[in-house]
Amino acid sequence: MFRKLLCVAVLLPLATTAMAQDTIVVGGKNFTEQLLLAEMTEQLLSAKGFSVEKRDGLGSTVLREAQVNGQVDLYWEYTGTSLVTYNKIEEKLGPDETLARVRELDAQQGLTWLEPSRANNTYAFAVKQGDEDTSSIKSLSDLAVTFNDGDGVDIAVNAEFPRRPDGLPGLEEAYEFKVGRRNLKSMESGLTYQALNEGEVDVALVFATDGRIEAFDFRVLEDDKGFFPNYAIAPVIRTETLKANPGLEEPLNAMANVIDDATMQLLNAQVDVERMSIEEVAAGFLTEHGLL
Repeated sequence: MFRKLLCVAVLLPLATTAMAQDTIVVGGKNFTEQLLLAEMTEQLLSAKGFSVEKRDGLGSTVLREAQVNGQVDLYWEYTGTSLVTYNKIEEKLGPDETLARVRELDAQQGLTWLEPSRANNTYAFAVKQGDEDTSSIKSLSDLAVTFNDGDGVDIAVNAEFPRRPDGLPGLEEAYEFKVGRRNLKSMESGLTYQALNEGEVDVALVFATDGRIEAFDFRVLEDDKGFFPNYAIAPVIRTETLKANPGLEEPLNAMANVIDDATMQLLNAQVDVERMSIEEVAAGFLTEHGLL
């Protein structure tokens, strides 16, 4: 709660800045992929002649509220997050239906979804290849059986997951099992990979476009009931900002057009595994694709 209040306090001075259309305030969440997207967007728009101010490292809810309230103009959001977390839609929808629904609902909040990328950063659970304790767990149904048989395994999740409707509560309902409190290890998102890699837990929550899945030789469990929605990544901008700055749409759509799962996995791995800087990776991507 303290962190949320602090983030809101930091954002409050942005209200006037974001309303002034001579500066575009670009937001970002608090994990590698979002830090990359925010930096890439800042570099891209600055190269196109826009005055840009970047505010990243924020929690999902804080960032969404900041955009709706006019404190942030633009950031990259996930279709599934808007559908389930912000708009409370529990209906199972396909990727195209999800995008159409969030475009319709978020338009009522003064937000415009531009063209989505081909990257789908959905939630997933992973185990270590070759781990005998989890070798028989191939799917989320298998994971549920493990808990229902009374065995259970230790699972690392981020702080948000146990509270999100598209997170643990919905997953337990869909697969009809319950994770015991002693089996659930809550930590920052990036630490779930480290915990699994070092054998501190048996299963870890991961994001599908994270480069550490391949780098650490993780095996992703099949979501055999299709619980997790599509999380296509797309630039979302305040409608009034887009109307005042129509030149924003073309470069943002061009950037989205060259982002897919493999691209995001590579970029994320360059930061998290190869320890390259966010700024260096962002500049390399934009240059390679002729966006600068």
